[in-house]
Amino acid sequence: MKAVTGVFRSRADAERVLSQMRSLGVPENQVTLLTPDKMEKNLSAVPIVGAEQPGMGKAVGAVVGAAAGLSGGALAAAFIPGVGPISAIGLLGGAILAAAGGGIGATAGEKMENSMSDGLPEDELFVYEDALRRGLSVVMALAKDGAEASRLRELLNVEGADSVDAAREQWWIGLRSAEGEHYSAQGKDFSSDEKFYRLGFESALHARTRCKEYDQVLGEMTAKLEEVKQQNPGQNVDEPFTQGYERGRDYYQQLCDRSKAA
Repeated sequence: MKAVTGVFRSRADAERVLSQMRSLGVPENQVTLLTPDKMEKNLSAVPIVGAEQPGMGKAVGAVVGAAAGLSGGALAAAFIPGVGPISAIGLLGGAILAAAGGGIGATAGEKMENSMSDGLPEDELFVYEDALRRGLSVVMALAKDGAEASRLRELLNVEGADSVDAAREQWWIGLRSAEGEHYSAQGKDFSSDEKFYRLGFESALHARTRCKEYDQVLGEMTAKLEEVKQQNPGQNVDEPFTQGYERGRDYYQQLCDRSKAA
């Protein structure tokens, strides 16, 4: 499975593309629309907790029935740390919300225990979250092969969706100035170290490792650092990557703190 994702400024455009993907034969459990949604009534029954979730399938399928204006399927509702209340269509949407650390009410998610985790881009979830935080909507499908992925990507382009790469750049633009000032204040050259600093920052936001204590993620951070060093022999990687990683952890914690305060 290969994830194909588009970011829309208009929820109506996102809903239309979701319908078109279904008409092209994408199975219901392999396509979803994520959108910011207050949904006070439904969310009152949803536990607001941010954490990893063993047995992800059992936590999915929160609110089943009318999809608050979204056509067809079950609706999952969750509170995502640093983002707020989000709604999503179907099992794939529920899997994304669960992987992002959302507290999701459970009713009928057991059947997707393992099936939805394959192809789920956990290293991109922070990009989706940033788009949702800015009031945008995200459509994602799991394509069965390269040909289907190309067709779906073309549909997203025609319908005016921003790509994940474009959304990722927009996210970093919003942070770059402050991070550059922080790094340069230590007498370091951000312009030359930005690539590795950013890699470290993004690595800290991987859905599998955030929300854990530092000693719990040290092994994975070290493994990623070694991978980056092997890909960039002879370059100054260690310090900017490590500092970026630590700042990424701080950034996510601040988002969580703001959510709790709100």
